[in-house]
Amino acid sequence: MTAPTPSLAAILRHTAGFLDELLSNPDLRHRTISAARRSLLFPSSSTASLQALSLLSHALDSSSSSSSAKPSRPSPSALRTAEKLLLSLPQPTPLSFLLLALVAAARRRSSPSSAAAVALLDVFSLDPALARHEIAPEVFEDLFVPHLIPVIRCFADERARILSSSAADVEEKDGKSVEVAAAAAMSVLSRMSGGQAEALKELERVYGTVLDENSRIYAEYLKEVVELGDGVLQVPALPELILTRINGGGKGTKEAVAGGGGEEEDHDEEEEDERKEEIGFRNGRYNPIWTGEDETIKVYSRQNSKSERNLSRTPTLYPQRVPPHLLVRQLSKDARNSAANLLFDSGPTISSDDMSEDSSLEMDSDMEESNNRTALSRPHTFHSQRSGQIFAESASLPSPSMVNSDNILVYGRQTPPKDFVCPITSQIFDDPVTLETGQTYERKAIQEWLGRGNSACPITHQQLHSTQLPKTNYVLKRLIASWQEQNPCSTTTRMKNPPPKGAPDTNRLSHAPSPTSVISQASFDCTSGDLHLAISCLCTSDILCESEIAVLQIGQYWMETSGEPGILFALAKPAVVNGFIEILFNSVSPQVLLMTVFLLAELASKDKFVIQTLTRVDSDVDCMVALFKKGLTEAVVLIYLLSPSWERLIEMDMAEALMKTIKRSEDDSFEMCIKPKTASIFLLNQILRDHKNESTIVSNLISERVIESVISRLDAEQVVERMAVVEILLRCMEEDGHCRNIIAEKSKLVPLLESFHVVSDVEQFEIVQFLYELVKLRRRSFNEQLLYIIKGGSALSMMHTLLIYLQRTFQEQSPIVAGLLLQLDLLVEPRKMSIYREEAIDALISCLNNPDSPGIQLLAAETIIALQGRFSSSGRPLGRALMLKHAQMNKRYRSLMQAEQMGHVLEDSEDNAGEEKAANEWERKMAYALVSHEFGLLFEALAEGLKSRNAEFFSACLVSATWLTHMLTLLPDTGVRGAARVCLLRQFIVILKSARHTDDRALAMLAVRSFMHDPEGMHDLTLHIKDVLRTLRELRKYSVLAYDMLKLLSDGQESSIDMWSHKELIQVDCSSNGEVLSIIYFKNLIFSGHSDGTIKVWEGSENLLHLVHEAREHSNAVTNLVMLQGKLYSGSLDKSIRVWSLRDGGLHCIEIHDVKDPVHSLTVSSTIACFIPQGAGIKVLSWNGVSKILNPNKYVKSLALVQGKLFSGCLDCSIQEIDLATGTLGTIQSGNRKLLGKTNPIYAIQVHDKLLYSASTSLDGAAVKIWDVSNYKLVGSIPSSTEVRSMVISTELIYLGCKAGVVEIWSKEKHTRIGALQTGTNCKVQCMAVDSNGEVLILGTSDGRIQAWGLT
Repeated sequence: MTAPTPSLAAILRHTAGFLDELLSNPDLRHRTISAARRSLLFPSSSTASLQALSLLSHALDSSSSSSSAKPSRPSPSALRTAEKLLLSLPQPTPLSFLLLALVAAARRRSSPSSAAAVALLDVFSLDPALARHEIAPEVFEDLFVPHLIPVIRCFADERARILSSSAADVEEKDGKSVEVAAAAAMSVLSRMSGGQAEALKELERVYGTVLDENSRIYAEYLKEVVELGDGVLQVPALPELILTRINGGGKGTKEAVAGGGGEEEDHDEEEEDERKEEIGFRNGRYNPIWTGEDETIKVYSRQNSKSERNLSRTPTLYPQRVPPHLLVRQLSKDARNSAANLLFDSGPTISSDDMSEDSSLEMDSDMEESNNRTALSRPHTFHSQRSGQIFAESASLPSPSMVNSDNILVYGRQTPPKDFVCPITSQIFDDPVTLETGQTYERKAIQEWLGRGNSACPITHQQLHSTQLPKTNYVLKRLIASWQEQNPCSTTTRMKNPPPKGAPDTNRLSHAPSPTSVISQASFDCTSGDLHLAISCLCTSDILCESEIAVLQIGQYWMETSGEPGILFALAKPAVVNGFIEILFNSVSPQVLLMTVFLLAELASKDKFVIQTLTRVDSDVDCMVALFKKGLTEAVVLIYLLSPSWERLIEMDMAEALMKTIKRSEDDSFEMCIKPKTASIFLLNQILRDHKNESTIVSNLISERVIESVISRLDAEQVVERMAVVEILLRCMEEDGHCRNIIAEKSKLVPLLESFHVVSDVEQFEIVQFLYELVKLRRRSFNEQLLYIIKGGSALSMMHTLLIYLQRTFQEQSPIVAGLLLQLDLLVEPRKMSIYREEAIDALISCLNNPDSPGIQLLAAETIIALQGRFSSSGRPLGRALMLKHAQMNKRYRSLMQAEQMGHVLEDSEDNAGEEKAANEWERKMAYALVSHEFGLLFEALAEGLKSRNAEFFSACLVSATWLTHMLTLLPDTGVRGAARVCLLRQFIVILKSARHTDDRALAMLAVRSFMHDPEGMHDLTLHIKDVLRTLRELRKYSVLAYDMLKLLSDGQESSIDMWSHKELIQVDCSSNGEVLSIIYFKNLIFSGHSDGTIKVWEGSENLLHLVHEAREHSNAVTNLVMLQGKLYSGSLDKSIRVWSLRDGGLHCIEIHDVKDPVHSLTVSSTIACFIPQGAGIKVLSWNGVSKILNPNKYVKSLALVQGKLFSGCLDCSIQEIDLATGTLGTIQSGNRKLLGKTNPIYAIQVHDKLLYSASTSLDGAAVKIWDVSNYKLVGSIPSSTEVRSMVISTELIYLGCKAGVVEIWSKEKHTRIGALQTGTNCKVQCMAVDSNGEVLILGTSDGRIQAWGLT
């Protein structure tokens, strides 16, 4: 078949995918580059390549470690430098080509790069072996393997021919029985001659050479396809493949085959996948080891008919091993049947129905069909006479005397070569070590030999110079592994030549349960010949039904004898265990599979060496997992006994099957050493405990109602199972708190409470944590029911037990223990004294006062919040939301409740009223207990927490302190209010003044309100009245409580002038510099512009203004000052705009822009300046010198620039909005030239909170109008009767500077007049500014004075 011609898109897709993975995965990239660095041979190339590697690695690592959510692109300059270094190399290397590919791919992350593909293909062209093995095996598999399949097939066939050359000779011999022929064929495979070994070595060498050459040629072809691009009409022809065949003498001859050389020219993807499987692809990767194994099997099976292959094939729904009987399929069908009939010729029959039909096996229909097909090749019944009697009647089968528990002759299978068997243990080597004498032993055996005082080699008796054992003989170990793959069912035999005198007696060595010595293991001589024959049949028979019968017989013996040590010793041998594993791979009988799993589980639970045998091959475990997933639930017991790691469990994807087993009802018809449901609980807990990211499993566990079955196991007989259930339920509550409701309803807590006294300290804390989380229910009454059960459910006093545990536990655990103990103590009305309460609260205070452990501090503060007893449906404390409700922040409260899916609680109902009453009573008892402890000692700890810089700890302390302070108004005064005021009031005022978040300030406001009930509290509050009033004015828009507190602090008059009273702070006379035309406030500095061109910088201190700097670089009046990004812009009538920097306490002009027009009003952005010239229109000047005129038909009086929108107030009272990006103009207000014979210009215009404020005269009844900038609608007005010349807006107030020297103060929210400020003269107020807090008003007048007013 001809390999498909690769398209350019396919080449780019595969190469780009590989390179993108390298760029996004630093670990993979570092490993790949490290592999390529080993190819550096030239010093000059090494230096330049390593320099380029350093640059590229730094650029890629910097981009991947970017703090933004999306990684940034690597530095282009670094990529260019690295590319120049690589291109300048005199001798290219695989490393240089790989780095060039990464550079090209990094430049074009969003699209495939041809340059990157060519550079990567250059690696294959330069060093094909390195590229396909270590650098880019994925690219080799995707692009090269489809083309090289004929080469791989050719060498696989050649290897099979070498291995089968002797087997063919066996077939030609006559006079041999079927059994002898089978044994001979098996022997040929396991004993290779020297010539065969040399031929295989030469084949491997030539195979690598040919694969390299074909890969190099094909890489050049792929480069040509990429370089031609999409525009070429005809794709180049595929290169010819070079095939090399090894003849009998070992010589190689080359043969070129065009395009792969098959009979068929077309093929589809399914055929290609089948070819990959045939030649050795496992799990998406090519593996020559699998190739040799599979092709060897095909040599012997090709002569069989299709029907015969189907009958003996392993069912595809399980992981497949190669059954040994497939190796002798070339024998005739009649011969096989005659051998099988030796067992079935006489005697009564026993139906397979004698086995239990009530097992928990749930096989699919496809398995049942496979079972029916297999039944055609074996009889439906079997004789009740023991197999030993039948074997005795057959001359071709071994007699019982040939079989013993230590030396099971594997009939029909090859015994291992003597070099593979330890002379001490007579077992195949597991960890071979070769001594200085040249002899090889099992490590454990020779260690024990030397440990007994021996210093000589057991075989040669030569004295050893050192008793330090060498490293493992890995060459021998790999040879043994290769032999075991070809002979998966082979067993060990006794050595024909016994060790010399003085060596240990190897006839007594075998695996035994709980061995005390590797050398002195006692052999067991089974008295039952029937069991021996069944074991022999299991290990030697090539007929599946015989082995299945043997399994059932062994199972019957086991159950009859209750697994006595003698039978255990006989069955725990690796040969027998491997025989059971073969049954798992090949049998489709539910009864046989169930009995096999049962026996293996029993053996594994009693002998650790059985577990070692079972876990030696991963495919064995995979087979058990496949059986479990298909419905053999008892297999989970065996899997659990093998103790797989959680990574292995995740890889095996067992979670769904585990949950099904847990959910189903238990079947007691077949008693296992561990119940399948229990084993499933343990495995599921291991997955969830060790793999914290498996949230999907937890979600499925909850959504599919499996959690109810898990809860039911809280009363399991084994304490360890109860603890596993506790861990699973804790994880469920952590992932989805809503499930705690069903856990609380279904849990039987008494067995768990009894377990508390017998488990370890760690498990005790898990129980306490589970109970603590369980009582976080929304329904207060249900919480108290659970607390009563916890308190009285144990035979011993649970409170006393918790008290002792609290006194000896770690501090990081004590907040949770203390929280649970305190809740149990408060089930009744608090007493004056309680040792439980005192110890619990002391533990919480101790944790709060531990600054060295922020995590412990936070946990203690959160525990205090939880003690309030109010929770959402998911178990989250509602302390913050409820405190905001008390602060009358209703909108924020509803938002938090809806976020917690608690919207239904907002509705009034009888149930809610009852629960609210119970919650209030609990809250009162808990608060009283906390605040009464040691006369308010808890307040001191919370006050320190309010000073913390840890945001989470500060927030938790704020909620706790606010709650307890608020509760003081509802509790009888026992003198602790004064302690709370002394500890907390100052901190609350600081938070009220400076907190960033409105919620925090609202909580502080609620706490401050609690102190206003006492005269002492009001007195302390007046010391900070200014800070309190300012914050209350800000919070008034959110909370009615703030409004009430304002009235209380201003003698009941919210609109009183006392609330908004201003005091003149400073007045400076600058009349020598003319009028004050502009003024701004920036970072405690005041900048003023004067009519003589002077700019002054002032610094305020108490009641004085200090002149910091004065600049006189403008030659005419400074009409406007604007501060932007730390720079000061000044516009002047001298037709210039200057840019100033403030450094070293002075102004320094850094830019001058000649605008060719007087600047009357100025506004700037980072790219342009807009100002009013002498004539009509608005002049827009870009900072690069380009200018243009906007709105040329209007005479403009005022400007405001906001987010690319320019607002202009004109002489005719009109207002326009100009979009600077598009140049479009919109009219907000149409104007008239004269109104009642007078002009009505817009003197000032400002945009604040998406509202436009325009100030003019009061000819039409409103000096100030307010517009919505989104739709140009008039939304309000201020009915001032004065002519407004200037205007400034703070958070709460609007200041209007009038012509007659008066500043009117209006409420921004209600548009009502609050008061007025008198400047003292009849001059015009021409400019005004306020500080960032709205506390200080600065104004400039036409008579040259600067005044500052403070909000008192």
